[in-house]
Amino acid sequence: MKKAVLKLADGTEYQGYSFGYEKSVSGELVFYTAMVGYPESLSDPSYKGQILVPTYPMIGNYGIASEEEAIAGIHSNFESGRIQCSALVISDYSEQYSHWSQSQSLGDWLKEWQVPGIYGIDTRALTKKLRECGSMLGKIVFDDNDVPFYDPNKDNLVAEVSIKEVEYYGEGSYKVLMVDCGMKNNILRDLLKHDVSIKRVPWDYDFTEEEYDGLFISNGPGDPAMCIPTIEHIRKALEQDKPIMGICLGNQLLALAAGAKTYKLKYGHRGHNQTVKIPGTHRCFVTSQNHGFAIDDSTMPSDWETMFVNLNDGTNEGIRHKSKPFFSTQFHPEACSGPVDTEALFAEFFNNMVEYRKRG
Repeated sequence: MKKAVLKLADGTEYQGYSFGYEKSVSGELVFYTAMVGYPESLSDPSYKGQILVPTYPMIGNYGIASEEEAIAGIHSNFESGRIQCSALVISDYSEQYSHWSQSQSLGDWLKEWQVPGIYGIDTRALTKKLRECGSMLGKIVFDDNDVPFYDPNKDNLVAEVSIKEVEYYGEGSYKVLMVDCGMKNNILRDLLKHDVSIKRVPWDYDFTEEEYDGLFISNGPGDPAMCIPTIEHIRKALEQDKPIMGICLGNQLLALAAGAKTYKLKYGHRGHNQTVKIPGTHRCFVTSQNHGFAIDDSTMPSDWETMFVNLNDGTNEGIRHKSKPFFSTQFHPEACSGPVDTEALFAEFFNNMVEYRKRG
């Protein structure tokens, strides 16, 4: 295995060994706390521009499923059509893999998409550093072919991962207008369990004159403040009473359109074991999350309220309008992979559309 060096912006260096594509890359170094789900995480558009550090030590033990299988035009095994993160950093790579759906190794998949992967890194020590210092810029260097540090948060990553043309799914009775800011495929799968048809549009698509029963704003990468056209379109949608649901970046965009502010978290929330609570109750849920920004609760307008809070740090995990059928969550109720505790929120969104149509 070829040697490679992981260099951090503070000067720290770790030596590892390559099991993926061998090229020097840079990005934002982030960790996630999940024991399983590396194919879904690697293909999640929310990781665009980031170097991913799983905290679970053994990665690759169940290989990678086929890329060819798709149902209703939606890839059945991944969250998008390609690997989205810039690189993967792990502790122990499992060369021997076994699963009934396997078609190739994790290393071969990384090489196919020209994404570096290195192992032999003390990811426990690395994660402790990121928790103490916050997410920082990093780079993987091969053969002294150094590259400059790159901060993906300075770019409009949503524009890079969003679809370029309108797409359609389902033949249901209720029309969902979906704004794709870097959507995970499982959002489509969960919505299509209901009687809906979906029109999926690019992030900057002007939907203000569109006919629909419900507006859905997807997850995505980077700083939500970069999505100025999307925020303006959502702001106009808030003048109506049509149901709105948002997830992750969609939560932040809805808040910005309502008049609130967002800020960058120290190291973000990424993993399948983040606990949230409904304020004023003892109801808690285990959720899957992937975000580096959050809503500043103190800036929320008076006609909105906090829907969920994170039990680890008290940050916002969702908002709801006090009188209109608008709500969003910072976590992923579609959770693939991950817990499905909050999947019923899709039914709530659908029921809101049913009630809206009944009101005429």
